[in-house]
Amino acid sequence: MAVWRVRRPRLEGVRVLAFDPAGRLLLLRHSYGSGKWMPPGGGMNRDEDALAAGKREFEEETGRPLLDGRELLAVDEDLQGASNRVHMVVGRVEGTPRWDGREIVEIALFPLDALPEAMPAGLARKIGEWVERMNAG
Repeated sequence: MAVWRVRRPRLEGVRVLAFDPAGRLLLLRHSYGSGKWMPPGGGMNRDEDALAAGKREFEEETGRPLLDGRELLAVDEDLQGASNRVHMVVGRVEGTPRWDGREIVEIALFPLDALPEAMPAGLARKIGEWVERMNAG
């Protein structure tokens, strides 16, 4: 009797919460997917730590370095049947972001009390929880 094992892939990624000197959060919209406002981020390379991945993804997507970056926490999410571990990296951004117009179609800075409505369901609440945790520690 053959025994089949179904293996759910495990993905590792990062999201970056970056704030400007006025305390506004940088969000962006990708040309693919839902087109909704999201924090910058992406997949981690093999043997890459979360902070390095966060800095790399942030600079690739915004054209700016992530300053004073640190890992805040890691959360497990279900991503269409795959296990997805997302590492939250926080830091600062200065200067004017630049985007390529292909992968990233728009970047803006938002006060935490005026996040855009066009965000994935529950993301604004999660951002509030992450910011509370960031300020507590």
